[in-house]
Amino acid sequence: MTNSGSDRPGEFALIAELFAPLATEFGAFGLRDDAAVATPPVGFDLVVTTDALVEGVHFRASDPPQLIAKKALRVNLSDLAAKGCTVAGYLMALSVPATLSIEWLRAYARGLEEDQEAFGISLLGGDTTSTPGPMTIVITAFGHVPAGAMLPRGGARVDDIVFVSGSIGDAGGGLSCLKGECASVPDDARDYLINRYQVPQPRLALGKALVGIASASLDVSDGLIADLGHISTVSDVSVCVDAVRIAISSALKSTWQDPLDGLVRAVTAGDDYEIAFTSPVSMRDAVARAAEQSRTPVAEIGRVGRGAGVMLLDEAGSEIPVSRTGYTHF
Repeated sequence: MTNSGSDRPGEFALIAELFAPLATEFGAFGLRDDAAVATPPVGFDLVVTTDALVEGVHFRASDPPQLIAKKALRVNLSDLAAKGCTVAGYLMALSVPATLSIEWLRAYARGLEEDQEAFGISLLGGDTTSTPGPMTIVITAFGHVPAGAMLPRGGARVDDIVFVSGSIGDAGGGLSCLKGECASVPDDARDYLINRYQVPQPRLALGKALVGIASASLDVSDGLIADLGHISTVSDVSVCVDAVRIAISSALKSTWQDPLDGLVRAVTAGDDYEIAFTSPVSMRDAVARAAEQSRTPVAEIGRVGRGAGVMLLDEAGSEIPVSRTGYTHF
């Protein structure tokens, strides 16, 4: 990743070559101003989210630059998806080592360009600096949602049903494979898991379909149990999760030696970027229609109760001990 950077142009030439072509919205002013204009449509709220990705923490130095760019953008789009938003634009602050080559940066910009086309989004502005430390990418993304309709963390109520999209734990399995811990795993399963880690799939269509249906919602970034804990805390409720109802891919199961240990690792690993949400029982059929409409698998995995905290239960209803609920930076 850190090859000779002697051929790299200066900051403004680099911006003009690589990033100005990505500023396709009028309000970005071709990245020639110090600020951008982002106006939500009439009757919509502007929703803002930001995430920082650091080399060695959120991505590996050996990861392809196109995929690093895609992950940096998509983890922010995942936050917007869980809020029920239509994506609108993003800012990017990029801090790169002085030795990073122009070829690497061009590939990184191509990754952004591909995802901008895929998701209908534009770069609006940002900053580019050098750093003596690891590469750091900070993206701030903007979305629109009908006024007053953003899906919150704090809306879960007692007796609501708990749902989660997709399969859980795949990204954690992919990281294990990249660390060389999956020697006996079939190549196709290994490739699938690594792709789930490197290229998350923001559930934008599902999130929009859940507006008016979900009572609380967030994306699964730190681990399913940890993130349901955020809903528990903000909503002042408890959450009971039936382990057998959680969708686990066959690829991930192929990495398990101990199924119980594998399950606990899956629900605490993080980087899934699926949507975990709650909904009243009366909305169960509406959730099914939203899943079908968005072509997104959704599993009913538990219930909201009185009290506090998250419990993972086995088939007999006994609590499965979870010593670490998810990833934490501190």
